[in-house]
Amino acid sequence: MVITIIADVLGKPNNGTTLAALNLIDSLKSKGHDVRVLCCDKTYADQEGYYIIPTLNFGIFQGYVKKNGVQIAKVDHAILKEAIDGADIVHSILPFSAGRAAARYCLEHNIPFTSGFHAQAENLSSHVFMMNFPLANSTIYRNFWKHYFRFCDAIHYPTSFIRDYVKRYMGGPAAYAISNGVDAELFNPRLKFDKPAEWKDKFVVVMSGRYSTEKKQMLLLKAALMSKHKDKLQIVLAGSGPKEKKLQKFVDRHMKKNPALLKSYKHEELNQLLGCADLYVHTSLIEIEAISCLEALSCGLVPVISNSPRSATSRFALRPESHFSYRSARDLARKIDWWIDHPEERAKASVQYSEFAKQFEIHSCMDRMEQMLIETRKNFTGEKPWLNRKGKLKKSQAEAL
Repeated sequence: MVITIIADVLGKPNNGTTLAALNLIDSLKSKGHDVRVLCCDKTYADQEGYYIIPTLNFGIFQGYVKKNGVQIAKVDHAILKEAIDGADIVHSILPFSAGRAAARYCLEHNIPFTSGFHAQAENLSSHVFMMNFPLANSTIYRNFWKHYFRFCDAIHYPTSFIRDYVKRYMGGPAAYAISNGVDAELFNPRLKFDKPAEWKDKFVVVMSGRYSTEKKQMLLLKAALMSKHKDKLQIVLAGSGPKEKKLQKFVDRHMKKNPALLKSYKHEELNQLLGCADLYVHTSLIEIEAISCLEALSCGLVPVISNSPRSATSRFALRPESHFSYRSARDLARKIDWWIDHPEERAKASVQYSEFAKQFEIHSCMDRMEQMLIETRKNFTGEKPWLNRKGKLKKSQAEAL
């Protein structure tokens, strides 16, 4: 098939959404499909099949966006038309400018259109300090539906959690719950690495992810100071992002004796870090699917995960000792101490978690993504039976949600 991927955000693989897009592109190409990619990353300009559009400028907020390590596309309708015309199906990654324009174009030209669901409303509202305001989040979801998702023929949700969580807003299109997948060749329990000399006598605790409000890395730093084993803990926050200065300032002020390490790791280097670590912690309040956590589980690391009701990652905790109260640094400290004090249980749990993670192996996940696109193309009629003549969700559909 000729498949066009619309990637409003594409660039360095420093976030889960970009990794999901790149993995899908690579997988579809390897299966023999003709893949076109519309994005704003100029580093792909010389690569065949890439259509480069401008970058959206956020004016006085441009510096903040840059700190998040992303560029967001701005629509160029002539290039968008060139990328889509002749495609058998179009798959968009995010409900932003280019994705919305592609959804409208496909509707007008009778082309099947699918989308991933990779951005919770809270991912946006957290940047304006309204993450905990239900009205703000519901307004964002309804905007997503009105201007984008209602035009989809199928929606890919990385977890059944997020599919069910937003069901009242995104009813209608076919829903597929498919993990974005983990590279089992790069992340697996057989790849063990020696600790650096300076960590030889330390208990290494890792969290990987973007430094942002919703990730709550500060909770781990505070928990480390409350641990009865605080002198032997080596905390590693693998990532980058807008909260880096705030986190580093806390470390410099409160962790002088045993400072946490804040460092950005290339994706292929991360397995070495996870392969020498002793425990993985995940403090995020909101999450669609934490691939970073699944990568740790695939390496055989035992996790301690926030029990936040707005995070799909919470469901990865297989034992009560792997859950901590999402607002409590003290409870997190207790759970870290428990795993340090019970090395035999940690060894048993390591096997349990690495076996659990096998279901998220990337090749089988990408096979299911390909099948979603094939099925959508095969079943496409151009009709949107969930919409009434005014383009709104039918009453019968709304009542079923």
